[in-house]
Amino acid sequence: MKKYKLGYTQGAFDMFHIGHLNLLKNAKTQCDKLIVGVNTDNLICKYKNKHTVIKQIDRAEIIKAIRYVDDVILVDTLDKLELWQDIQFDAIFIGDDWKGNERWQNTEKVLSEKGADVVYLTYTHGISSTMLRDQSDEKISDNNE
Repeated sequence: MKKYKLGYTQGAFDMFHIGHLNLLKNAKTQCDKLIVGVNTDNLICKYKNKHTVIKQIDRAEIIKAIRYVDDVILVDTLDKLELWQDIQFDAIFIGDDWKGNERWQNTEKVLSEKGADVVYLTYTHGISSTMLRDQSDEKISDNNE
């Protein structure tokens, strides 16, 4: 039997890579049902000040097709309490690179009052969408010289 009935994780999932897959796979090992929030293009633009490479509807379809994922929602907020009020998950899964971060420490306190856990999963080092984007930009730049 799994530790949690309903798990949740959230991300941009732009330029899907092995780190994303590892997060989803490891989250699913701990819950019966995994809901994944895909950040909207608007939200990403607001908090990262970047435009996505892959549009939100396509990113949601990619995530929906992964066998570890039970449901996908488009999300326009980073407020985990607001999301908990809508979904009422038992646990939220996040990469352990966020452990000790002030925002996540506050999130732990707020969610624990609701009976939900923040579970830090092993972060896949050496890969990120930002890194892939930068490498792609470098290759394009090199080819134009």
